[in-house]
Amino acid sequence: RWLFDQAVCTLYAFCGVLFGLCSLASLTLLSAVCCLKVCYPAYGKCWDAAGLLPCVWAYALAFAAAPLARWGTYGPEPYGTACCIAWEASGREATLYILALFVFCYLLPCLLILASYARLLWTVRGSRRALRRH
Repeated sequence: RWLFDQAVCTLYAFCGVLFGLCSLASLTLLSAVCCLKVCYPAYGKCWDAAGLLPCVWAYALAFAAAPLARWGTYGPEPYGTACCIAWEASGREATLYILALFVFCYLLPCLLILASYARLLWTVRGSRRALRRH
């Protein structure tokens, strides 16, 4: 069971969500910047992954802090040994938060990563074909 009070549970869950979202958002950013630099060199010069990292942290912080502002909730996991987002929470706000989290913090980043690497592979494949012709 969770050994600490609700404040520690909330802090634990907040940190887990923040760092998890930051990790996926960083991977998304790196794949997009890599794709831009390789596939669209003229536009790739304008984007720098290190300069965009504060945006990644702000994005993750916005979604991780939402339950602190009563949009969604943090609570013990079903087994009670750790804390995370209260996935089974009922209510319109909790459902909307979980839906927004799924779409904006999982589905869209995964699709962007897939699209970026697919475009990279397509570009590399085209480059190899062009080299073989010459």
